Amino acid sequence: MSGAGAPKLTIDASGLAVSILVTSWHTNITDGLLAGAEKALQDAGNDVYSIVRVPGAFELPLAAQYAIEDGAEVVIALGVVIRGGTPHFEYVCSAVTDGLTRVQLDTGVPIGFGVLTVDDEQQALDRAGLPGSKEDKGAEAVEAAVLMARLKP
Repeated sequence: MSGAGAPKLTIDASGLAVSILVTSWHTNITDGLLAGAEKALQDAGNDVYSIVRVPGAFELPLAAQYAIEDGAEVVIALGVVIRGGTPHFEYVCSAVTDGLTRVQLDTGVPIGFGVLTVDDEQQALDRAGLPGSKEDKGAEAVEAAVLMARLKP
């Protein structure tokens, strides 16, 4: 698991217009990701942000585009896709990753990638920032996106 080498980044999110997008599947996991993202933002001086629930991971890129059109300076995309017995997993993961990358590059607005792409539910629980989790990918997504926003001239 990558958590052993994950850096703890110091960020300043004060004054940034942040939109957190959260998928509606596997809420026990996404609620953990959301809690981690909110804590990271609040610890970094930002307690005014929007939270938008979207149907699923596939909808995250368009939701990110909408958030940016509405004034978001930073977007945090949170969700989980768990491998099943069909190629659906690969298609969804690829579409989400490519779509969020495209929106980010087309707009110049940083998008924190907090979408877990895992083989099973336990792997997601280990990364969701819940009690007993080894990692907090919601917080990590915030840290990365806020740092990128601060790099922009």
